[in-house]
Amino acid sequence: MKKKFELKKMKVVILAGGFGTRLSEYTKDIPKPMVKIAGKPIIFHIMSSYAKYGFKNFYIALGYKGKIIKKYFKKSFFDWNINLIETGKKTMTGGRLKRLKKYLKHETFLMTYGDGLSDINIKKLVKFHKKSRKLVTLTAVRPPARFGAIKLNGNTITSFKEKSKLDEGWINGGFFVMEPKFLNYIKSDKTFLEREPLEKACKKRQLSALKHNGFWYCMDTKRDKDNLEEIFKKGKFKI
Repeated sequence: MKKKFELKKMKVVILAGGFGTRLSEYTKDIPKPMVKIAGKPIIFHIMSSYAKYGFKNFYIALGYKGKIIKKYFKKSFFDWNINLIETGKKTMTGGRLKRLKKYLKHETFLMTYGDGLSDINIKKLVKFHKKSRKLVTLTAVRPPARFGAIKLNGNTITSFKEKSKLDEGWINGGFFVMEPKFLNYIKSDKTFLEREPLEKACKKRQLSALKHNGFWYCMDTKRDKDNLEEIFKKGKFKI
């Protein structure tokens, strides 16, 4: 019973402060996580996928147009614990995570971005992470070639290159489990999570991957947004 209680108390970090420039048709007015899919902001669908497995303790890192996200959650009722934290308009992904250090304390936590959807079993991901005994576990997926690639030796990542065009294979799907010590790899607000911190963890053999062959989709462009609308319409993805 104790283990089940601890799982449900795990904090879920969602990075939701980027400018979303590749989706400017929408993001000139609202932040990317608030772009609607099937009538609901994509961040709602992301949070629902965690809540499905009992993870309802959210820490949302705000930046660009964060007030709009605050307004949405203030007006809506959810059976979730939602913490909305300003992490700077120009802060990079690693910096945003570092700014949440005082909230995360000394506990293992979950992390994802505010623009990707997956049917990954979060409980399975956490159990895999604990078994791997690494600082970081990410979800490895097989999407279109425009994304970066990772190389695997069993379940250990041996090469991590963000948005490399040279390798079409497993890539970072953005659903993480992290140990608090990993935050020491992040230097400042200007640090990209996907560069030095994860590359350093990789070199130290502290980065593992759970291969996920199920649904995964990242909303980078209007075309992605339209594709997701169609996917929901056809019932190909359900929380």
